[in-house]
Amino acid sequence: MKIEELKTSFHEHVKKLQDLITNEMKAIDPSLKLIEDCWSRLDHAGSPGGGGITRAFQGELFENAGVNTSCVFGKIDPKFASALQGTGDEMWAAGISLIIHPRNPRVPTVHANFRMIHQGDKFWFGGGADLTPYYPHEEDFAYFHGVWKKACGDTHYPIMKKTCDEYFNNAHRGIEMRGVGGIFFDHYNTQNTEADYQMVTDLSNHFIDSYFPIVKKRMNEAWTPEDEDFMLHRRGRYVEFNLLHDRGTLFGLKTNGRIDSILISLPARCKYTYQYRPEKGSVHEKMWEYYTPKNW
Repeated sequence: MKIEELKTSFHEHVKKLQDLITNEMKAIDPSLKLIEDCWSRLDHAGSPGGGGITRAFQGELFENAGVNTSCVFGKIDPKFASALQGTGDEMWAAGISLIIHPRNPRVPTVHANFRMIHQGDKFWFGGGADLTPYYPHEEDFAYFHGVWKKACGDTHYPIMKKTCDEYFNNAHRGIEMRGVGGIFFDHYNTQNTEADYQMVTDLSNHFIDSYFPIVKKRMNEAWTPEDEDFMLHRRGRYVEFNLLHDRGTLFGLKTNGRIDSILISLPARCKYTYQYRPEKGSVHEKMWEYYTPKNW
């Protein structure tokens, strides 16, 4: 398959995956309200530069969520172009990016994205999925990692897990991951673009199985005000990461992306308390211990 055909196919793949995830969410949370927004952008030179489909959700189970796809192209700021891995000042990029913030603290937040990028004479892929739980259901963490370990295989999983542990980390606070990790990879290119395409699309197809069984298992569990308070504080840490360290946020801003679509990853509610720590001896203090790299 030629490169242009692969690019078209990848864009169609992420749009189909967007539909599958949307349908799964609607089936689990019948109260879900969806705002679909199709947007377009201009490139750095002011010419038409593609766009995307933003889907913003609000419901009783899924408090707020975004499942977005995009395909952008054209001229980019030369200063930003020099910081990428390709050549020249023109770029094409397509992908899916999602964030789901449940209302029930017993249900984890999840994030995932899968993308293909072409700049000049170079192509590469990136993406991954990571879980941010608020209650120490260790079997859920093992399940999430187990799905990705099986999908990645013994060669890729240890590398992608380690990259995820190191990347999704609030480095300004030392070693404090925003969740329990998952997988993450960037600038993936084995010089066999078709094989890379097959690997990344296959990985993306595992997202539904990695997350929604956990949701169904925990969605009806009762929670306490203390559970919610802990969740809101951890969401505050999530905001810190997304605004200070997330490369996807920076990429969107530097490529004249749509601001509301970029910031849809932020939770509807969060909390900050000076020098916050969970109550000593509580189940939430136990959960805090999982926000460091661990073997699953």
